[in-house]
Amino acid sequence: MSNSIINILSTKAGSFHPVVEVDKNSNRFVTIDLTSSNTSLNSDVVGDIVKFEAFINEFLGMNGAKFAVGGYLEYRDLYSRSDVFSGSSVDEERRLHLGIDIWGKAGTVVYAPIDGIVHSFAMNDAKGDYGATIILQHEVKGLLFHTLYGHLSASDLDLEIGQQIAKGSLLAHFGNHEENGYWPPHLHFQVILDMENKRGDYPGVCSLKNKSHYVKNCPDPNLILQLSF
Repeated sequence: MSNSIINILSTKAGSFHPVVEVDKNSNRFVTIDLTSSNTSLNSDVVGDIVKFEAFINEFLGMNGAKFAVGGYLEYRDLYSRSDVFSGSSVDEERRLHLGIDIWGKAGTVVYAPIDGIVHSFAMNDAKGDYGATIILQHEVKGLLFHTLYGHLSASDLDLEIGQQIAKGSLLAHFGNHEENGYWPPHLHFQVILDMENKRGDYPGVCSLKNKSHYVKNCPDPNLILQLSF
């Protein structure tokens, strides 16, 4: 199924609606490195939400960009800031990011890239978690897959299961840190093939031990986002 969906999404490249408002004639996007190789992103910064937000905003300003993007299969030590990502052993610690993050301003509008229905939604409000989360279900050529939107505004959860969501419609907004899991404002966007009976939540970070399983179930979100970075 994984290869089938990937092939189908690849053939639809260019037909998806942008998830955030994009002006292709300006420098709206810049890649950001959130691994330990970025020495300016230390534990003092990620452990203090005010400093973390300032770090993101300064990065955007220095690069003249509206959004900072990246993160698919990026190994991030910064997840040690939250017990959400801990495990019973070092092998079980979750550090490998399964989505693409788009960092920007709180209130940034999020659009549905493709027709779908509301699969589920939830407030995952533990520190470091998704905060307000929406999961859509899509069907393309008889195959089902899902897209997850994390770190949203709490007001965006006024939804109904099964509600129709049209391509290009306003779906949500970037939440502030008080409602988005205590992160600088951003969107976590993830493609999920099998929800594995989960509702309103699905791991956005996995351990290296479980990488093979999650990479198969969560293909590169840029198949839909179609961002150049």
